Amino acid sequence: MKVAVHDLAVRYGALEVLSEVSLSVAPGEFVSIVGPSGCGKSTLFETLVGIGDGATVTGTVEVDGGPARGAPFGYMPQQDLLFPWRTVLDNTTLGMEVAGVSRREARERARALFEPFGLAGFERSRPAELSGGMRQRAALLRTVVGGQSVLLLDEPFGALDALTRVGMQEWLESMREHYGWTTLLITHDVREAAFLSDRVVVLSPRPATVRTEIAVDLPRPRTREILTDPGLARVEADLLETLRS
Repeated sequence: MKVAVHDLAVRYGALEVLSEVSLSVAPGEFVSIVGPSGCGKSTLFETLVGIGDGATVTGTVEVDGGPARGAPFGYMPQQDLLFPWRTVLDNTTLGMEVAGVSRREARERARALFEPFGLAGFERSRPAELSGGMRQRAALLRTVVGGQSVLLLDEPFGALDALTRVGMQEWLESMREHYGWTTLLITHDVREAAFLSDRVVVLSPRPATVRTEIAVDLPRPRTREILTDPGLARVEADLLETLRS
């Protein structure tokens, strides 16, 4: 499913956050968004999913050439937002239940993903019993199980330690390769952006515009061994130079 954002501008009163942002994501493509802190990256995602209360929005968002109707986006915010009193299984079915899917069907659909997501055997556990990486996998399972066509991931691994983060990046790459998700990722980690992406969109300081796009021409599937590849190092250097300039 192709997503195209045209001249998107977002303002909260006198505060202009986004200014004529245009970008696109091809079906099955992985695109990362980087930019200075506070430039409006999360605002972009909130606008796409329609939760930017009080904002004045102009511009258009198209999905497969038409208006973005029917909530095609699966949104995973920075925090996992798992309810501590619900089991992991019941946390992953919450979105479907809210959408009107029966509890039985929701559980069947979610349970089928527990093994590939590395969560088999933890269906009845509480979130407090999971590691940070497992909580993030549970949150991503909840995001994708509803069947939305495009994933919006807002710094999903930002709170993890360095070793766990690398493992989760490698895991996400394997899942993306298997399921063919169309994905937009917000990150402050240029190495993460280079490792996971087909392209990286660099935003300016607020009010954000698109400064440039950098292609990541490296083979897939990618494993942690590619972290020492000179091609990846060049992409990281280009991103850092663009962000610093």
